[in-house]
Amino acid sequence: MKLIVGLGNPGKEYEATRHNTGFMVIDEIAKALNITVNQKKHKALIGKGIVQNESVMLMKPQTFMNLSGEAVRAAVDFYHLDLEDILIIYDDLDLPVGKIRLREKGSAGGQNGMKNIITHLHSQEFNRIRVGIGKDANIPVVDYVLGKFRKEEAEAHHLAIEQAKQAAIESIKRPFNEVMSRYNGK
Repeated sequence: MKLIVGLGNPGKEYEATRHNTGFMVIDEIAKALNITVNQKKHKALIGKGIVQNESVMLMKPQTFMNLSGEAVRAAVDFYHLDLEDILIIYDDLDLPVGKIRLREKGSAGGQNGMKNIITHLHSQEFNRIRVGIGKDANIPVVDYVLGKFRKEEAEAHHLAIEQAKQAAIESIKRPFNEVMSRYNGK
């Protein structure tokens, strides 16, 4: 089984915020694969489907961003998943809006949801897609990530979500390093 996790915060007040970019990507993957993500399990909303004979689970942790590792660990333990079958999609302040980066391993880079996942999995060796949300030195980080995108950023953000969706879907069928080489550099 492949586990694709999008990070974000539950609740209407966070829906269109920068920090919910991972949830937004999961929503687009779900539409493309015709998977409904509404089952409550593993401290998350999940949906399951089959993509070219591969079992796939989409996950939106409901623990709030900083405790995302609890949901991921619960699913990993329940389904006995290997780390190479996990893909985490999340927002990244260090990438400009509209850019994505795929990596097979690495640090959390200051992203608290990723820090918690790394702590719970006892490893940094899992696939991830970082989706750029940019940053603004005039706005405190907490206010910025919990803020909404400006109108002039909307198109670039939408394109990044689309690219992240396509990369995630391709990663179900192809080795992640192939997908990485295709999408890093766009």
